Amino acid sequence: MITIENWGLISYSEAWERQTALFDELIDAKLNGKPYTNRIIFCQHPHVYTLGKHGKAANMLLNPTQLQTIHAELFQVDRGGDITYHGPGQWVCYPILNLEDFHLGLKEYLHLLEEAVIRVCRTYGIEVDRVHGATGVWLATGTPEERKICAMGVRSSHFVTMHGLALNVNTDLRYFSYIHPCGFIDKGVTSLQAELRQEVPMDEVRDRLEQLILELLKEEGVSKCIPSFFL
Repeated sequence: MITIENWGLISYSEAWERQTALFDELIDAKLNGKPYTNRIIFCQHPHVYTLGKHGKAANMLLNPTQLQTIHAELFQVDRGGDITYHGPGQWVCYPILNLEDFHLGLKEYLHLLEEAVIRVCRTYGIEVDRVHGATGVWLATGTPEERKICAMGVRSSHFVTMHGLALNVNTDLRYFSYIHPCGFIDKGVTSLQAELRQEVPMDEVRDRLEQLILELLKEEGVSKCIPSFFL
C-alpha cells in the first residue's frame, strides 16, 4: 500500500520535521512487526538551500547576510549528496518507503527514481540521461553543455528511505548561481521551462511523475495505491 500526499508549499524545516517523524515511525513499525504505510510526498518549498551530510560548505557562495537579501535559508541535512536549491516552481518528492516491500536495494531505488524522471522528461520531448558517478538526471550528457534537470539525495536506514528528488519545472534558475550545484563547478542547471521555452503546468508534471514512480514500483511488487492529498 502506498499513500500519495501533497503538502503544497511548505517551509523546509516543517517538511523535514514531518518526514523525519514518518521515517522514524515506519522504521519502528517495521522492526516491531506493526502495520505501516509507505508514502510518496510531493511539495514545494520557499527559497532554501540544503547541504548534504558530506557536502562542502564552500559550495555555498553567499554569507548569511547575503542569504537574507535573497530571502533564502540554508540547512545542513542528513541526506547524501552535496548542496542544492529548492524553491517555488520545483517539485520535491519525498518517498518514505520500506524498500524491501519492492525488492529494491538503495542503488536500484535511486535508479528507479532516475528512470521515472527520465520518462517524465521524454513525455515533453526532452532527451535526458544519466551521468556516471553523478546521481540525478541530465541533458546533453558528455558535452560541454551538460546540465542537470533533477537532483537526488536520500537517507536510508533498515532499508527505509527519506528525502528524495527535486525536479526543476518552472524554477527560477538564478538561485543556482549562488552555489556550486551538487558540488560541481563545471556543469549547468536547467528546467522544463527553460528547455521548452514556456511555462509548464505544475500539476500536470506532478501527476506524470507520480504515475511513473508508482508504475515502476508496481513492477517491483507493489499491489495497491490509496491517494490521500493534503493541500
